[in-house]
Amino acid sequence: MHPAKDFFDEWAPIYDAYYGTREIGDREFYVTLASEVDGPVLEVGCGTGRVYRDLLRAGVDAHGIDASGEMLDVLERRAEEECLTPQVRQADVTDFEPEREYELAIVPFRTFLHVISLDDQRAALRTLREALAPGGRLALNFFAPNPEVIAERYGEPRSETVEHDGREYLVTSLSELEDEVEWIVRERRTVERDGEVLREAAYRMKLVTKREFELLLVTTGWSDWEVYGGFDREPLANAGQELVWIVEK
Repeated sequence: MHPAKDFFDEWAPIYDAYYGTREIGDREFYVTLASEVDGPVLEVGCGTGRVYRDLLRAGVDAHGIDASGEMLDVLERRAEEECLTPQVRQADVTDFEPEREYELAIVPFRTFLHVISLDDQRAALRTLREALAPGGRLALNFFAPNPEVIAERYGEPRSETVEHDGREYLVTSLSELEDEVEWIVRERRTVERDGEVLREAAYRMKLVTKREFELLLVTTGWSDWEVYGGFDREPLANAGQELVWIVEK
């Protein structure tokens, strides 16, 4: 079972309310990439369809996998409301069986960081490579470990108000560096209304440096890639930028 499954099963009902109004900047990037290919596209970690439904709206032949059945249930309900036809299934990126040969695989919104162990990271990258057609590409993003952020924000709870179904909820997040040697972060989130805790769950992330990911690519059969400092493909200059990767099979 994927290590983040339980968290996202619990988080699914409020996920869209929490992230729906945030301008992350990745949707246009991934939709543009997907619209340029002549063939099917796979989204890993499609969740409630924040990016995936944009792919369908753009006419992309998009398939999706996610470890959380609850997240996929939300995606399918949202898609039905828009008369979209999703092609999604519950699966783990480390060992799923590809249904097609894909021209492009995308792993948006830092999903790769939920793959914790070295063995699982390698398995995920090998499986994705095998799922691609000759000349296919992999695109993904995640943040670089930033010592200033870790020092200033980790260990301090952060709270914000979220509106869902006409009611206001207080969402509190607490990030902690669980393993300083392996750079593994544990984040706990609670959802409260009127002082009552309604949901509480935690997940873990493996922080990954640029060089570490390049070594992972080399050891799993990839040979050519570009890494940028954001979705506008600006040069990567500091740890405050998002690492955006386009990898060739």
